[in-house]
Formats: sequence, structure tokens, C-alpha cells
Amino acid sequence: MGIITIVRLVLGEVIIFLNWLFKPKQVQRSIAQQQSLDAKCKSLSLYQFRGCPFCVKVRRELYRLNLNVELRDIKKRPSFKDELLAGGGKTMVPCLRIESEDGPEWLYESSDINTYFQDIASSAN
Repeated sequence: MGIITIVRLVLGEVIIFLNWLFKPKQVQRSIAQQQSLDAKCKSLSLYQFRGCPFCVKVRRELYRLNLNVELRDIKKRPSFKDELLAGGGKTMVPCLRIESEDGPEWLYESSDINTYFQDIASSAN
């Protein structure tokens, strides 16, 4: 294991700890609003892995917005990595898979994904 790999592992764990320590406050909604959002989120899957800082950024926003999106860890399940490569064309994470009638859309970049989540959450208000 190289020094760069070790540094990445250590930094990843530090980021995860800080995320836990400074967890954001969740948005509270009525039961009907939350159920509506949960239905919209059923068509979403987030490809990510635990120690990725950009994935932590997206998971924090998911938590804050109280959105229930399936998380697909590409390091724990190689089949998820294969799906990501076959569908999205690259194994970069985070990546949001958005199912629609026209087929799946793949959204990369943590800021774009968070903006997408904010748009979904604002539709419940």
C-alpha cells in the first residue's frame, strides 16, 4: 500500500468523523409532504463510497434535506461500479442515476447533484 493510498484513507476517516461530529439539522415536513418526496426519490440512486469527500458533501445534503435516496457503494459492491461504468460511462463518484420514461440519466458533480436535490425538496413546499 503506497503512501498516497494511506493518506487518502486517513483523510477519508477524518472527513467522516467530522461529518458525524457536525451533522446538519434535518428539514422537518408534514407526513404528506415527506411521502410525496419519498415517492419522487424512488427513481434515484446515488453511486458513491464512504470515504470520498465529495460523496460526503452529497450525503450531508441528502441528510439535511431529509431525502430517502438509495445509496450504492461502489467499493463494497463491485456490481454497482460495473453499472456505473456501463450506464454513465465512467466510474467517477458521486453520480446520481435518475430513472425516467426516456431511460436513465446520469448526473455527475457534487454541486450539480446537490442542486438537483434542493430542487426536489423545494417542490414539496
